[in-house]
Amino acid sequence: MNAIELDEPLVVETLRQVIDPEIDCNIVDLGLIYGVNIEGSTIRVQMTLTTQGCPMHESIASGVKMALLNVEGVKDAQVQVVWDPPWHPSMMTDYGRARVGLRA
Repeated sequence: MNAIELDEPLVVETLRQVIDPEIDCNIVDLGLIYGVNIEGSTIRVQMTLTTQGCPMHESIASGVKMALLNVEGVKDAQVQVVWDPPWHPSMMTDYGRARVGLRA
């Protein structure tokens, strides 16, 4: 059996499983993922949240790490939450905007 190749599309699709429970939308379509870096079996994700005071901060970051560690071939996952640039609804995908009731 061939090992799964770790690449950015696989990581992004995996991150779609992580839902912001207050908004009920995945973090990719919310526009919260700023960067993905893959080095061997280690994945580093740079992301933000919709607000700095987000009460789900630890839960969402932990969900990202756990989702990535469940991918075959991933031995380490690191999550860095950043605040620059600040998140804005314009960063959402069309699906994300529709999911939360914003017009495209």
